Parts: sequence; structure tokens; C-alpha cells
Amino acid sequence: MPKKSSARHRPAHAPAEERGGVVPFPKPPFPKQKQPPPGVESRMRPHPRYRAPQYRPAAKLAGKVALITGGDSGIGRAVALIFAREGADVAMIYTPAEQGDAEQISHEIQAVGQSVILIPGDVADPEFCRAAVEQTVAEFGQLDVLVNNAAYQQHQGRIEELSVNQWDRTFKTNIYGYFFMAKAAAPHLEPGSCIINTGSVTGLEGSRQLLDYSATKGAIHAFTKSLAQSLVERGVRVNCVAPGPVWIPLQVQDKEPEDSAQPGADVPMQRPAQPEEIAPAYVFFASGADSGYITGEVLTLLGGETTAA
Repeated sequence: MPKKSSARHRPAHAPAEERGGVVPFPKPPFPKQKQPPPGVESRMRPHPRYRAPQYRPAAKLAGKVALITGGDSGIGRAVALIFAREGADVAMIYTPAEQGDAEQISHEIQAVGQSVILIPGDVADPEFCRAAVEQTVAEFGQLDVLVNNAAYQQHQGRIEELSVNQWDRTFKTNIYGYFFMAKAAAPHLEPGSCIINTGSVTGLEGSRQLLDYSATKGAIHAFTKSLAQSLVERGVRVNCVAPGPVWIPLQVQDKEPEDSAQPGADVPMQRPAQPEEIAPAYVFFASGADSGYITGEVLTLLGGETTAA
């Protein structure tokens, strides 16, 4: 009796490059473009990729609640969606100018079966940060993961062109905001909870046109290590993800159009990361099953660069 074919039970084969773990992500040059701060993701060309279709969730964050600053776009958007796919309910902080982006990703979070809270405001305001944490806890009953991700960036060619007002705004958003959020969240974080900060390669290597931004990212790395030591006895872990170039609104909000066309061209992979490539690192740090013995770590995702330390 002839053997029955099992071909119908086999999964469809992925393209050869995807079987090898290589996805054809877009490479520069990208279309020339420029937006005023804070930048709107829906207007970027090509659109940043944040849905991570190859990612396979495993309920690693089931029953957890995450509060994400800058959750409407860029890395924060990808993290919000992938957390929801892993079973977390999500609260997102964003500026009022980004309302459209925030509403779009909130619909996608609901579509995967999770709840979402939208909280517009400014993380440079400590009272807003306190209120945002209190709202999250009041509506969801708990807080398990804080992702500090909101950032302000403005290039300047020379130190003489960097105003005191810009310096203050960058520090108040990028590092004061992290402190305000962590201070507000800490009383609500039970053992097993965590804080994840977003750093940057600029905080490790510096950047000639981003003096203030780089300084805040270096501060975030040190803040991560110090806060990890401060909270370890409570059973709360603190880690940091430090990417290289990523295709997010910061890339097009203050550069000249010809400069925004070449993001990531000088890294070994010759392209910027897409947000969906960065987001799984946040799942790793948020999941106690994956990283329960890790705290105070700065994880670099640099597209092949190996010299940052």
C-alpha cells in the first residue's frame, strides 16, 4: 500500500533569505524629508516597520501592566504592540501633537485583545508623571513594567549654536523625565517588576552635533546602573536598551532633507534598524523568565558595530 504524502501537513516554506534569518529591510538612500519636532510617524517614507510579523509571542507578559513613555511612535510604538502581543495591558504617554499616532497604535493593541490607556502630557513635568502613574494603577490595578523611552533631540553644528533653552529642554525630557517617572513608579513596583530605559550609542561614543542629547544618554546609562543597585533589594530590576540608528521620527525631525536620506549608512549593516528589530530586547528585559538574573545592564544593538563600550 503506498505511503500517504505528508506534504499537506508541512508548513509553507518561507523565502530563502527569511529561512536564513535575513529579512530584506529597506536600506538608504531614503526619500529626502524633514518634519518639525516631535515628528509624526505616519508621514515618514518609508513607514517604519513595527509590527514584527516574524516574532512569535509566548505569553511572557501575560497578566502584566506596562507604562511606556513615547509609546505612540518609533521604538515605543513597537514595544507597546509587542508587549500587548505577549499579553500585557499598556498605558502610553505621548505629547498632544502625536494624538493621531497614539490612537492608531491603541487600535492595534485592542485588536490583539489587550487594554490600553492613552495619557497625553509632558514627562518634563513631575506632577504629570506622578498623575500618569496614579492613573495607570487606578485603572489597571497594578504596574509591573515602566519603559522610559520619550526623548527630545535637536542637532547643532557648533557648541556656540546650542542654546541654554535647548540644553534645558533636552535634559528635562531625556533624563529628568526618566527620574520623575521612576520616582513616581517605584512605590507601586512589586518584586519581579522592572524598569527599562532607552539609551543610545551616542551615550557611549558621543556625537559631534548632539552634545546635549549624547550627554543625557550617557546619564541614562549611569542612572540605569545606579537605580539597579538602589532597587535590587526590593526585587525590582532596572536595565537599558541602547540602540544605534533606528528609523523613527527623530531621524527626520531636525536634519536637512539630504541628511535624513542616509540613516545608518555608515554602520556595518548599511542601514538603520527598524523599530520591530529593537522591541524584542524590551520583552527580554521585561520577562523575568528570560532575564530574572539581569539588572544594571546596558544592552547595545548597533547593526554590527563592536567598538562601543
